[in-house]
Amino acid sequence: MEESNVLISMREDRSFHVRYRMEASCLELALEGERLCKAGDCRAGVSFFEAAVQVGTEDLKTLSAIYSQLGNAYFYLHEYGKALEYHHHDLTLARTIGDLLGEAKASGNLGNTLKVLGNFEEAIVCCQRHLDISRELNDKVGEARALYNLGNVYHSKGKNVASVGTHDPGELPDDVKNALQKAATYYEENLSIVTELGDRAAQGRAFGNLGNTHYLLGNFRSAVLAHEQRLLIAKEFGDRSAERRAYSNLGNAYIFLGEFETASEYYKRTLQLARQLKDRAVEAQACYSLGNTYTLLQDYEKAIDYHLKHLVIAQELNDKIGEGRACWSLGNAYTALGNHDQAMHFAERHLEISREVGDKSGELTARLNLSDLQMVLGLSYSTNNSMMAESHAVDTSLNGTRPRVGRRHSMENMELMKLTPEKKNSREAMADEGFFDLLSRFQSNRMDDQRCYFQEKNRFSTASVATSSSPPKTMRKSFSTSVVSPHTDEFLDLLASSQSRRLDDQRASFSNLPGLRLNQRNSHSVLGHLMARNNRDLDDDFFDILIKCQGSRLDDQRCAPPSSAKGPTVPDEDFFSLILRSQAKRMDEQRVHLPSTIKEQSSS
Repeated sequence: MEESNVLISMREDRSFHVRYRMEASCLELALEGERLCKAGDCRAGVSFFEAAVQVGTEDLKTLSAIYSQLGNAYFYLHEYGKALEYHHHDLTLARTIGDLLGEAKASGNLGNTLKVLGNFEEAIVCCQRHLDISRELNDKVGEARALYNLGNVYHSKGKNVASVGTHDPGELPDDVKNALQKAATYYEENLSIVTELGDRAAQGRAFGNLGNTHYLLGNFRSAVLAHEQRLLIAKEFGDRSAERRAYSNLGNAYIFLGEFETASEYYKRTLQLARQLKDRAVEAQACYSLGNTYTLLQDYEKAIDYHLKHLVIAQELNDKIGEGRACWSLGNAYTALGNHDQAMHFAERHLEISREVGDKSGELTARLNLSDLQMVLGLSYSTNNSMMAESHAVDTSLNGTRPRVGRRHSMENMELMKLTPEKKNSREAMADEGFFDLLSRFQSNRMDDQRCYFQEKNRFSTASVATSSSPPKTMRKSFSTSVVSPHTDEFLDLLASSQSRRLDDQRASFSNLPGLRLNQRNSHSVLGHLMARNNRDLDDDFFDILIKCQGSRLDDQRCAPPSSAKGPTVPDEDFFSLILRSQAKRMDEQRVHLPSTIKEQSSS
């Protein structure tokens, strides 16, 4: 009997030693993963965090921290599906054990990930939860972060709904304006708190985003004021990347204020810093901005110089989209100078590149440019018949309408648009010209027609933290009042059953939490939290959140976003639609009219 007790004691000691070593190993792996991520090697850090999860732990707080770190690491690696998975696990675990601070942080991280994936309504729910908890805990730092994140979500939502590239700043639908105004409000609230906290770095970030929001709203003076503050703080910290962005944003704002010379000075500073930072893509973007600014100033020699520099870098970086844009711009500038041979060369190159990258709108523009140039050079119009027919076909495929007839005559009756500082408002004269609005829309620097769509599917939902299998009373009430059929009872029973199954499918299960090793002690604790959450009355706010999340039902389509198809050497700004419009009628003053004698001979 004594021997048996000794054996039992030895087994217990051995089991305790194994558990201790596993806990130590899990923590050591996690700490090494954290060190690597802080050093900038997130890929290696993820490997250690994943190894820590494989080892597992009984400490729920440790596991929650690992989930959070893993989610953040995957986010920085642009693997948003994985990031969503681990932030979701973190939120589930934090809510289950009643960790309010952990729930706030997990909600914020989940909101940021959902924002990147374009699920703005769910992102708003998560960020609002982060804000509510932070205020409940009187956590000023957390409150400031939540306000900043909410501003970012509304900013992204506004830009997304705006059908990027089809509107100039300030010329936006009401729903877009509302989203951007909410973004500005949240940024201003964030600024108030971080200023009180004396956090200059956070102030810089908020001023930059506030400036970008005012720019989109068309509040260009306010944008300038915000970006000037961003510039000042960037210089305080010696942050040359932020300083470069501030110069570029200031240039963009001054473009729309019609102060092109001032804009060119800021773009030159942008170019200088890009060269110091050895960032060739940003250097090309600055050259492109300067080329277009000098086009607005009608200084075509300088415009050509900067567009050629952009072209060289685009070719060096194998950026076909940027190369095509440079050729298009060079063709316009050479045409304005009367150098039609060079203009023809770049127009032909633009057509080749547009075909190569499958840019139908670019192909349409190139064909029209070539047709105009051939007319100016006196080539036979009959040689263009097939070209014009093809361009009509492209126009039809883009718009789903019949080909436009008589476009040649309407173009001949148009006047060349002059965009100078004195005539900066004259761009409104083109608003009623549908064809060139089409070109502006499809040739916009946003390159919407180059965008690709999500392929993979990941099944994660913020609604999966539901803890009750029966539909809420408020939900049943809203359904019952909205259905006027006399046979609603059977429908409501069916709906209740359906909602119950949906919640059951998404109930948090500890078997789905990787790395969790339950022992008697923490399993009782976990079960206690679950029973407490299930037994207490759940408030209406929780179910409002649940309904919003369930309403979108986009989780089955969620996946990591693809890399942007926009050319790295083309800046992602809106003012280049001005160039498109200003160049739209550029050929008219280049036209050559036949002498009357020749006309008479040709007519006979």
